[in-house]
Amino acid sequence: MNLPQAARASAPTAALPTIGISAVVPVFNEAETIEEIVRRLEHVPVIRQIVVVDDCSRDGTQEIVRRLVSERRVVAAFHDRNRGKGAALRSGLPLVQEEYLAIQDADLEYDPRDFIAMAELIERYDAQVIYGSRFLGAGRSGMLWTHYLGNRGLTLLFNFMFGRWITDMETCYKLFRTSLLRQIGIDNDRFDVDPELTAKVVRAGHKIYESPVSYVGRPYIAGKKIKPRDAFTAVETLWHYRRWRPQPVAEPEPVGAARG
Repeated sequence: MNLPQAARASAPTAALPTIGISAVVPVFNEAETIEEIVRRLEHVPVIRQIVVVDDCSRDGTQEIVRRLVSERRVVAAFHDRNRGKGAALRSGLPLVQEEYLAIQDADLEYDPRDFIAMAELIERYDAQVIYGSRFLGAGRSGMLWTHYLGNRGLTLLFNFMFGRWITDMETCYKLFRTSLLRQIGIDNDRFDVDPELTAKVVRAGHKIYESPVSYVGRPYIAGKKIKPRDAFTAVETLWHYRRWRPQPVAEPEPVGAARG
């Protein structure tokens, strides 16, 4: 759901949020940007842990990540074959130590400083989920017209199918309470993880709040990986999860209960 105008326009104040966030960074062949995005995350006060998952990079990214691990700047997992963004998030989830988890791509399209405003909304509304929307008034440049139309169309379809109103389903910047993400799980291996998680969140009864984020897109020649064909799998994913229900959490057995 969209926040009231006053909430959406809110900027970080002098009193920084007190919550801790683990940033999970899926990475595939991003040797030119991985260390820079880690450096930027390190300068965001609410980011308390950086989890990098290398998805079988072949351009030197793995070596950089291993060095960052040795310097104790990140914790990391490594795939022995390329499995996709969703699989990388699933591999990173067990390493998360903070109460909240944020998704951060390894390129430089998003500004990690926007996590501060997102964290403020978590505290203000006791929210379980915040999405960083590229369509709520913050600076946006470099978005391919095919991606603009695809993003708007898929988000509109989600709103129609699930009876909600958000502006940016496909945003990278998704901030979850870690326990919620562990409860709903991650099924899909590739970019269809975005519609999957969005559908699951609302089917589990939670609101999606949004906060403006800046965006500077990059072209395919610079390494952009999501393709227009991924829009078709997103539609299939939304349809698949339209009636999804969360699994009930098992009640702990009373101490001293008799066993059959």
